[in-house]
Amino acid sequence: MNLINSPWYKRIFKDAWSYWTGAILLATLNTAMVAISGKGWGVTTTFAYWGAWILQLFGADVSGWNFFQLEANSKALGQSVFTNTGSVQNIGIIVGALLATLLASQFKIKKLKSYKQFIAAALGGLLMGYGARIAFGCNIGAFFSGIASMSVHGWVYAIFIFLGAWIGSKLLVRYFMT
Repeated sequence: MNLINSPWYKRIFKDAWSYWTGAILLATLNTAMVAISGKGWGVTTTFAYWGAWILQLFGADVSGWNFFQLEANSKALGQSVFTNTGSVQNIGIIVGALLATLLASQFKIKKLKSYKQFIAAALGGLLMGYGARIAFGCNIGAFFSGIASMSVHGWVYAIFIFLGAWIGSKLLVRYFMT
């Protein structure tokens, strides 16, 4: 029997998983992350490190920036993509998402429908990136790890991400989907 045509392959890679399966896997991964790295799951701080490492390649000195005055951030400047736990984690998320998409035969490069769609995507990405930095994390660091650690900021984040998604969806339909 062909592996791709087997029922268990279809069940694991093609069919949608239940919310309970996803929740248990995410909780297990978050617990493993804390056990291995000593800190909660986060994504966006590492992107700041990547930007700093790129700037350093071009001769910029970012060590004087306020962000890098904190001991953990200053230490990260001396690391590389492959020695930084967050970088390895982010690369794993990117490769894992690509692999899951490929295994489910869902990978597609889509053509933008209009200039307005491009503007909406670019504006949304910039706002999400900015919001993630001022919230000290994205939906993983600020929400998932925040709520898991019983931090108030995680619950406040949950309220505002819901409101932002609701407002954003209304704006998207009204101004960018026409």
